[in-house]
Amino acid sequence: MVTYDSTSTSPAPQQMRPDEMRGLAKRLRARADSVLMKDQPHQAADLRQAASLIEQLANLTAEILTSAAMIDRLARLLRIAGGA
Repeated sequence: MVTYDSTSTSPAPQQMRPDEMRGLAKRLRARADSVLMKDQPHQAADLRQAASLIEQLANLTAEILTSAAMIDRLARLLRIAGGA
C-alpha cells in the first residue's frame, strides 16, 4: 500500500472511480491488441493481464462503494426510527 508523504511537493494522487478504471483497462487492452504489439507477444499478454486485473479492481471498488452507501442509508434509517 502506498502512503502519501505530506512533506512532498508533488500533489496527492487521486483515487480513480470505477468507470475511470474501466476506461484505463479498455485503453490497455486496445494497446495490447494494436499492430504495434504484434512483434511483442509477451508484453501484449502483460497488458491484457493488467487490463483484466484493473477491471476486477473496478468491479470490487464499485461493489464496496455500493455496499458502503447502502450501510450508510440503513444507519440513517435506523437513527430516524430511533433504533440506533
